[in-house]
Amino acid sequence: MDTSNEIQKVLIAKAQKSSSFYLFAVIIAILLWSTSFVGTKIAYNSFPPLTLGAARFVIASFILGAIMLSRKEFIRPAPKDMGLMALSGILGTTLYFALENIGLELTTASSAALIVASYPAITALLEFIFFRVKISWLKGLGIVMAVVGVYQISGGSSGESSGQLTGNLILILAGVVFATYNFTTRKVVRNYSMVTVSFYQTIAGTLAFIPLALIERSRWQMPSVDSLWMLLYLGVFCSVAAFMLYNYGLRNLSSGTAMALMNLVPLFGVLFSTVFLHEVLHIYDLIGGMIIIVGVILSVREK
Repeated sequence: MDTSNEIQKVLIAKAQKSSSFYLFAVIIAILLWSTSFVGTKIAYNSFPPLTLGAARFVIASFILGAIMLSRKEFIRPAPKDMGLMALSGILGTTLYFALENIGLELTTASSAALIVASYPAITALLEFIFFRVKISWLKGLGIVMAVVGVYQISGGSSGESSGQLTGNLILILAGVVFATYNFTTRKVVRNYSMVTVSFYQTIAGTLAFIPLALIERSRWQMPSVDSLWMLLYLGVFCSVAAFMLYNYGLRNLSSGTAMALMNLVPLFGVLFSTVFLHEVLHIYDLIGGMIIIVGVILSVREK
């Protein structure tokens, strides 16, 4: 009897340790994503936004290809699925990060982190508008709160400069593109592993990014050592490692828990922006950010 109880205690302890490990993996991924706003700002010292996006995903493509080779996962998707992966790659890699990088160049990293936090609510709103997905009054309230919070940060205060306002509006447009990317990816993600989907998406997005980078040829310069390190960091850690850690954590955590943890991104993003970039966070940004976070929690709340 005592032996049975001891075995049960050991199994429970192992299960708790395993769950903690999955949770730790997701939190590390969120920390890495939160630093991307600061890393991107530092890399702008040498790289213009579109060039930085293209270079970042060239690195990510090579790393994902190496992962697929090591796991022997090279699969040729069906032509229809390949087309959807290419489309979602252009949406989620090329268009989204082109808009995010341009917007981030014009606004502050802290404002960008807070606006990006509203993307789950924007996705839920577009699902309601275009796909007639039913929403509860609580979820609807969350969406409205997130929209109000974004307005508060983007244009609700007279303290915004015209350039910063433009950057914020571009980031909101990036949120619409992000939602469209999610709708497209859902159609293929169930048929293939996430590594396979991400590889083909990244390849398509990178190929479409390169012509955009050529537009900025007049702004190209010899990159500094700091900018090169930031480029490598964005490509390796923010584009690949964070994604792998996040999906590893999803093996054990519910989607609701993972989405709730994603609300740490704006908090850490603002913290890192304040500490490393010495950005000043205005009161209307704080109010808008809190409204967004509460709204997103309500809008993605599971039963």
